[in-house]
Amino acid sequence: MIVSIAQPAYWMWSGLVARIASSDLHVVLDNVDHSKGSFTNRNRIRTREGWQWLTVPLRGGSSFFGKPIRSLPVDNSGNWRAKHLASLEHAYVRAPYFAPYRAALRELYAREYETIAEVCAATTALTLDGFGVRTPLRSSSDLGMTRSKSELVLDICLAVGATTYLSGPFGRDYLDREAFARHGIAVTFDEFVHPEYPQSAGGPFEPNMAAIDLLFNCGPGARDVLDTGRRPALST
Repeated sequence: MIVSIAQPAYWMWSGLVARIASSDLHVVLDNVDHSKGSFTNRNRIRTREGWQWLTVPLRGGSSFFGKPIRSLPVDNSGNWRAKHLASLEHAYVRAPYFAPYRAALRELYAREYETIAEVCAATTALTLDGFGVRTPLRSSSDLGMTRSKSELVLDICLAVGATTYLSGPFGRDYLDREAFARHGIAVTFDEFVHPEYPQSAGGPFEPNMAAIDLLFNCGPGARDVLDTGRRPALST
């Protein structure tokens, strides 16, 4: 069984969608600490002016760094949901396939969320459904793992019965591949080269946007475009 693991992301990028699509099971790593610069509560969308961040505010200011993602509270004192919906509608009103998703987006932003994990779960569900990815998801917080880094990844793989761990490219920097081998788990590294596609905003192509940029611009063909960006994974 091929397993992938990644922290939850607000409107995940195309490379993560591709990795999940290549997995038999994906584990959402929500029991690790939030770190500065992560995409857990923010991502980028393409606009006519270039690109812009959409950031979900977290309650507690900088004090949320170093706390588990699953329990990070969203700051609902302002109107971030209305602002994000307006930004998406403004950015993609000309995108060929935005209209079919407008109602789902409005429903998503009509809900109130207590934690960023809940927000990420909602955006992940809409994204994967749009790309036709049916890979089952599990949360690492349900598995009761307490170690960190390579040991945590190995423990998760053992708990879910993985035979292959499909890692992102940065796994080469910290994974103890010999430890995985001792447990009979192969490690492969996902190699994703971002494909280009027409962006309704015009101008030079901007890679690494949230995956909904690809979905709104290519619609039913988005999965085919996604697959052109994949190369065979490299085994250890």
